[in-house]
Order: sequence, then C-alpha cells, then structure tokens
Amino acid sequence: MESHGTSKHEEEHGRGEAKVEGSIHGFESLQRLLEANLKPELFQEVTRLLLGLNCGRPLERIAMPEAAALLSEEHNFDLQSFCFRADNELLRQPRIVRVGLIQNSIALPTSAHFADQKIAIMEKVKSMIHAAGASGVNILCLQEAWMMPFAFCTREKRWCEFAEPVDGESTQHLQDLAQKYNMVIVSPILERDINHGDIIWNTAVVIGNHGNIIGIHRKNHIPRVGDFNESTYYMEGNTGHPVFETAYAKIGVNICYGRHHPLNWLAFGLNGAEIVFNPSATVGELSEPMWPIEARNAAIANSYFVGSINRVGTEIFPNPFTSGDGKPQHSEFGHFYGSSHFSAPDASCTPSLSRSRDGLLVADMDLNLCRQIKDKWGFRMTARYELYEAILSKYLKPDFTPQVIVDPSLQKRT
Repeated sequence: MESHGTSKHEEEHGRGEAKVEGSIHGFESLQRLLEANLKPELFQEVTRLLLGLNCGRPLERIAMPEAAALLSEEHNFDLQSFCFRADNELLRQPRIVRVGLIQNSIALPTSAHFADQKIAIMEKVKSMIHAAGASGVNILCLQEAWMMPFAFCTREKRWCEFAEPVDGESTQHLQDLAQKYNMVIVSPILERDINHGDIIWNTAVVIGNHGNIIGIHRKNHIPRVGDFNESTYYMEGNTGHPVFETAYAKIGVNICYGRHHPLNWLAFGLNGAEIVFNPSATVGELSEPMWPIEARNAAIANSYFVGSINRVGTEIFPNPFTSGDGKPQHSEFGHFYGSSHFSAPDASCTPSLSRSRDGLLVADMDLNLCRQIKDKWGFRMTARYELYEAILSKYLKPDFTPQVIVDPSLQKRT
C-alpha cells in the first residue's frame, strides 16, 4: 500500500485538477488536498493539529497485503490503514485488534428491480469484505442500511420490500463470509420483525466470527429533520444500549442519528464498550461540519474507540418528493460524502476515506489505550453522575421548573 496520502485515482486525474462528484476541487479528502498543496513540514504540523497525536506520536500507516491492494485497484475502492498504539505496560500484554469499516455507493439505479439492486450491492460490498479478510480484519462494520438505497426521504412505502428478518438474506450472505475469515461483522439492515406483526426497525445485526448471530441493536434516535423522513418507516428502538462481548472486543453500535445525543454515547460506555461503531447515512449540506467532531468527542469523553461510517454518492429516485423545509420538490437526498474514519480515546484520529468513492478503512487498535486514558484523565471518577441523575429525574416530571436564579435588580425594574 502507498505510504503517502495521494491516491492512484487522484494521480490518474491530474492530482486534483479533474472535478469528481463529491470531491474537493478534484481531491478525494481534505487530508489529500492539504498534502498536495502544503510543504511537507507545514503539512506535518497541520496534520498534528487536525488529527492529534497517538501516544505522543503521529498516527502510523501500516502496509496491507498485496491481495487487498489488488482488490482495491480492480474494484476502484479507497484502501487506507493505520495503527493506534498504547503505552507498554508491565502487567498487561498489548490487546491489538484489527478493525475495518466499509463505505459504499449503491450499484444500480433506484429504478432497477429491487432484487437486482440488492444482489448488485451485495456483490459490490463482497469485494471489500474479501479485502478485509485478506488483511486479517477481526471486526468489520458496514454502513447504515447497506443492503438498499437510503430511500426513507421519499415516504413511499414500496421501499419496505427491502426489509428482511434478522436471519434473512443479507445476514445469511455475511454469515458465510464471517465464518470464512474468522471475522465479526456488524450488519446494519432494515429489519422486518415477523414475530411482532411485521413491524419494521432500523437494526444492526452482530454476526460472530463463527457465523453465528450474537445479537441485535435497534436504532435509538430517529431524525425528523429535512429529508430524513425515517419515522414514516420505523420508530425508536427498544433494545437499550447493548454491548456485545465478541471474540476480539466489547463493541456497541450507535446507529446514525444517535451520534447527536451525548447520553446515547455515554450509555454504551457505561455498559463497558471498548469500540463503538456509528454506521450512518448523512449528506453534506446538513451534517458535514459536525461529522469530524461528534464521534471524536465521544471517543474522548467515554474512553473508547469509535468507527464512523457513511455511505457515498448521490441516489436519485424515480419520483420527486418534498419535505418540511419549504424547498421545491426534488428527486435526490443530496451527496452522501463518505469520509469514514476512526477516533481514539486519546483524541487522535485517522484521515478520512474518500468523499467520492467506495472504501475500506483498516486500523490496528491496542485496546489497552482505553484504560490508560481512563487512568490519565479520570473522567469516570470525576463524572458526578448523581448530579445528573437528580436533574434528569426532575426534568422528566410534568411539574419540572428550571433552576434559574434571577438577578434581583431585574425584578425591581419590573
């Protein structure tokens, strides 16, 4: 794998001169734009400020096997890999886990037959899963509703046909790959709960490294903003904040909109998560300024690693739709800007994957870093949870009154 940040894809298109949908003046990411336009010593300092230091050092890139690099070239997906270290300890050996994130665009137009769309997406993602397997990835997470277009903007109920049981077609497809590569796979799907009246949920299925289903988590927070009309299809989940103890790490899944809720992140941490994945589908105009901030803040505040995944591309739907923002009817959601990345508890993070191409991001993580940061900063010890238990208990009551102290001089003037 190349040790620098400029991709072969960019080199073939004039190092950023060609305009590609979703790119930044032809560059696939902010990091690659900066590297191409800054002197090396200045780029190094800017990278330190933007991405932080891991145990006092710049984050290291690691080489991927030739088989993974060949798959990346053949199928034109971005492939990047890094290593998060921890300090050496006297009483514990390093706990290194190799983790992967996959971002992808849809494979066929949304007007194609639904069965063809699903099969094409599965085939597209399979090549990246093979690359992850060839790279020795232990835990892999896919993007939100990876097996379909993100059609929830349309409010058309026909897209419910993509929903499937927990043990349905997508899960079975991934179970074989999980077993083949001894890999845990987190698969966010549109779930049809056949045991409860065919209710639909936004669900992450956690598949064990033996191909078994460890469990599920359903999306806790549902957006009602702009084109995110998701409550037309499913409501808030009922599974709490489960942490799954896998063969490699304790993991949680904070699905998409849940990243805007700090208490959601907190609850996964209280339940002992070492890695929390945030499979998402979000567009540039609405959320991109928040994207590199929220997950990194969560990793710092909760002393765990975070993997942020976003889909790629612009999905155009057959019928125009409107939303509650007053804009004219339109046929597409906006550009899903990819930019998947990892964040660590010591405030370091990886550069992002491409804004315009499919991609596989791999990181080695020494999970010892989680406890080391807890010891260093003492966030749990100083959290004063009882204060927040008190205010939340009061806030939930109908007769709640905000604790506001009014300046007496204001009362005199009235």
